[in-house]
Amino acid sequence: MTPLSIAVLSLSMSTDAFAAAVGRGAAHRPPFATAVRNGLVFGVIEAITPLIGWSLGLIAAGFVEQVDHWIAFGLLGAVGAKMLWEAFQPVDDEDGGARAARNGVLALVATAIGTSIDAAAVGVGLAFIGANIWIIAASIGFTTFVATTIGMLIGKAVGARMGKAAEFLGGVALIVIGASILGEHMGWLA
Repeated sequence: MTPLSIAVLSLSMSTDAFAAAVGRGAAHRPPFATAVRNGLVFGVIEAITPLIGWSLGLIAAGFVEQVDHWIAFGLLGAVGAKMLWEAFQPVDDEDGGARAARNGVLALVATAIGTSIDAAAVGVGLAFIGANIWIIAASIGFTTFVATTIGMLIGKAVGARMGKAAEFLGGVALIVIGASILGEHMGWLA
């Protein structure tokens, strides 16, 4: 693969994570260091999934391609539905940060996995063309890290004014992304 095609692939793999990060940033309004840590989680997971897909592609190519869309749809749909539910909940300051931190980490990892499932399918395809998976995975991971960190900060700026509405839109976006992944793989969106 050429450097340009790797860059385009990396950008396309990070767009779902960017959209999710904007919603998370609006909901949680993180400081810069937290946005960087969250970006790192997204980037690492996004770098790992094409490696997993590549490995599976070498072992059993058809398996990942047959179920990746259902996994992505389920994860993104669940996280999106949770964001929608939370968008309609009143703000509860008595709970402190304990519940938010616990749910936040689980939701962060689930969102990162859900937005990176398509990278596993890409990894399967890369196994067939003999591409250098290490360079491509590193590029995808780095691009996703940068995109999601910026997305969190954009969401933070927007969230200060739009809070729950941005969380609602982020939830809708995740559900739409999951449904479009499912629709494309099922042939409903030809």
